[in-house]
Formats: sequence, structure tokens, C-alpha cells
Amino acid sequence: MVQRVVVLGGGFGGLESAYYLKWRLRDRAQVTIVSDRPDFLFKPNTIYIPFGLPPEKLMFPIAPGARRAGVDFIQARVEDVDPDKQEVMTTQGPVPFDRLIIATGAGMRPEEIPGLQEYAVGIWTVDEMVRLRGEVQRLVERALTRGHQRVLFLVPPSNKCSGPLYELVFMLDTWLRRRHARGLVHIVYSTYERSFIQAFGPRLHEVVTREFQARGIEGLTEHVVTHVEAGAVNFANGARIPFDLLITFPPYVAARPYASLPSDDRGFVTTELETRRVQGHPNIYAVGDAADFPVKQAFLAFLQADAAAEQLAAEIAGEQPRLCFEPTSMCVMEMFDKATFAQVPLRVTGDPQRPVEVRAEALSLYKVGVSPLWRAGKALLGLYLPFRFRSGQPFHAGPLWQAMDLGLKAMSAVLAQ
Repeated sequence: MVQRVVVLGGGFGGLESAYYLKWRLRDRAQVTIVSDRPDFLFKPNTIYIPFGLPPEKLMFPIAPGARRAGVDFIQARVEDVDPDKQEVMTTQGPVPFDRLIIATGAGMRPEEIPGLQEYAVGIWTVDEMVRLRGEVQRLVERALTRGHQRVLFLVPPSNKCSGPLYELVFMLDTWLRRRHARGLVHIVYSTYERSFIQAFGPRLHEVVTREFQARGIEGLTEHVVTHVEAGAVNFANGARIPFDLLITFPPYVAARPYASLPSDDRGFVTTELETRRVQGHPNIYAVGDAADFPVKQAFLAFLQADAAAEQLAAEIAGEQPRLCFEPTSMCVMEMFDKATFAQVPLRVTGDPQRPVEVRAEALSLYKVGVSPLWRAGKALLGLYLPFRFRSGQPFHAGPLWQAMDLGLKAMSAVLAQ
């Protein structure tokens, strides 16, 4: 009997899950994607929008790739899941399932910090990035006509992945230098974390610290914001930092909470780590930003999607699963003049103050490197992934991925340690 597999979400976790399942099972599963958006957004590259990239270059329609894969696509907003009836309630009516993968992502809740929504520019949505483009242009105009300006980057508690904000601070520094305005702008980077990019261990902290020093960026750790007022941010340690432009990555919450499923205090669906199966629900999985893994990142979403889809495919095919979720972050941090590559094996600690740490038994996989050549690697990934999804193919499968993986390993062997 053909199994009805429904995948909620049209982002990294959703498309990867759907296309991996179809690649594995062919006609043994009827796969349906449900998403409230008609387009896929290559979100990691929205960091280029404030510096001139047209947003439409990062989007493409989901439906054509789904058709090529033999996957159904329903554009609708998910309202809830009924695990007993095995139905998803949507704005287009109920969608029945035999098995379900939830990949509806995360959202931001800036209102948790008094004044943050009123006085800061966020970086979560395309509209916010377009707004930031205008703010950056005005910043340069003010600096060149009025003199000294102050930019403050702010990471508040409950942010689940501050990497893009680090990219933006380095990109802004390089961009201002190229416009001969850097000497007129004082840049401060503040975070609640004990170390910079805390989740990714000491090597990333050391890289960021060196870059901040070399670029004249004032970096502050253990600065927990209490409230924001016009022109200044106030912190629990008594510090008060003025700004002309405040750029922030607000606290995370689940984009779509599910009252019928177990979840944590921020609405993220609780799962079994290795399988991504929802606790107490053997036919439901949750991956990516919608699930409870403490770090939210595209590459980790891919790994979770592959693990969930493989577990599900193996069950349907009556086989042993070929893989499970082994959390390893991989990212390339853009700086415009160069980039930083990081591959970080992670483990969950259970400590809410430091929810993940570098996996001690896998230190040989912990690699960090800085080079202008990594910018080419990031550009290549930005071409490869949309090509795969446009073709209705999973990111992590087939000979093209094997070639890409070998190339990344070769680069990391030479350019990272």
C-alpha cells in the first residue's frame, strides 16, 4: 500500500525531506508538501540584500521542482495537526497523512525585549533586510555629511543562531572601508553569550576576537540586554551603549506552535535526537528550525531532514536506516574581503545556559579556517543548492553531492585546521 507522507514547510528542512523521500522511495510513497509560501527563499544569502543584492535573485517557485520530483504541492497555511485522526488542518481544508514531517521553521519575538521592536532593525525577513539596506545607505550619508556615527549589533538571550549577525558586522566593516567611511563609524558588537558564537566552541571565538581587534570593532560578551530606548541599549550589568543604528537578531520562537504535540517553552516540537521522531508519536517527525535542537541553521536542518526522511523511508521499505542525525554544523561566514569556514561537531548538554558544545570525541572533525578562497566555496554552494531544489533533488544525495563533498573536504584539509 502506498504511504501518504505529508511534509509541512517549504524551506530547507521541508524540501530536503520531501525530495530525499522521493529519491529513496520512488513510487512507494505519495509525498505532499504543504507551505504557505509559493517560493523557496535561499535565506543564508539574504545577508547580501543590505549591500545591494535584489531579493528576487534568492527566490524561486517551489511547484516546478516538486512536479519534477513527482511530489504534490499545496499552498496553504498550516493551522494545526490532529495526530489521532492523522490529519493536518490547513486553510485549504484537511490533509490526511500516514506519516508526517514538520518543518515549518522559526519566527522572531522582538517584543520580549522592551523597546527592541521600536528602535532596532531586525534581519530575519527579506523586508527587514531591504529596510537595513536603506538604513546603511543613510548611515554613510550621515557620516559623510555630519560626522561620527555609532552602529550597535545586539544578540539578546533566546537567539538560536547568531551567525548571520557576525557576517553582517564584518561585511559592514569591509563595505564602509571601500566607501572611505569606516573611520567615521564606531562599531560595537554585543552578545549575551559567554564567548563569541558560543555554540561553535573556542576556535570560532578566537577567530572572531582576532577579526574584531584587526578591524577596530568593539566586541562585548556577557552583555544581557534589559531594555532599549531611543538612541541607547541598557544591559543587566549596568552598561548603557548609545547608537545611531541598532541591528539585532531577536529571540527565536516556533513559527507555528502545535498544541496537540509535545513542545518546549518556545513552541519547538520535542523530538528524539537521532531519529527526529516526535516524542510519543512514532509516525510524526520534526526537523530544522521547527524542532527542538538548540541551534537553528540551514546545514543542521539538512542533516535533520535527511535523518528523518531516511528513518521514515527505511520503515516503509522494511530496511535498516542508513543514517541518523549526528549534529555537525558546517558554515562559511562571509566578510566580503575573505570568509571563515567552520565545521563543528556538536553535542547537546542539557544546560540551558550552554545548550550545545563541541563534541569532545569528534575533535578531528572540528575545523576552522579563514581565507579569501572560502568566498568561492560559499558562492558555489549558493549555486548548487538552488539547482538541486529546482530540479526536485535533495541536497545531500547523488554523484553531484559526492563531488561537492569531496571538494569541501579537500579545501578544508588545506585551508582549515
